[in-house]
Amino acid sequence: MLTAVTLIQATREGLAELGPALAAAQGVAEVYTVTGEWDFVVMIRVRQHDELADVVMHGLSPLKGIERTQTMVAFQQFSRHDLEALFGVGLEAER
Repeated sequence: MLTAVTLIQATREGLAELGPALAAAQGVAEVYTVTGEWDFVVMIRVRQHDELADVVMHGLSPLKGIERTQTMVAFQQFSRHDLEALFGVGLEAER
């Protein structure tokens, strides 16, 4: 599984309408509105790199209201559960 994070800067008009359209794109797992330089964070999960290119170029970029994007491909994933399990190795024998 390939995970990518796409940051989106929206036009003023896009701020109100873009969220649902982004979430409806094939390959998009989650969409968040955020503060700061970027307006949306889009989590993309696909199987292969060419699918990622298709999602970004054909699923997201044509949407009306997008001013600028930046896509980052994730190398590793860490979650609270993973980190707790990692740091708890060997502790289960002490319980």
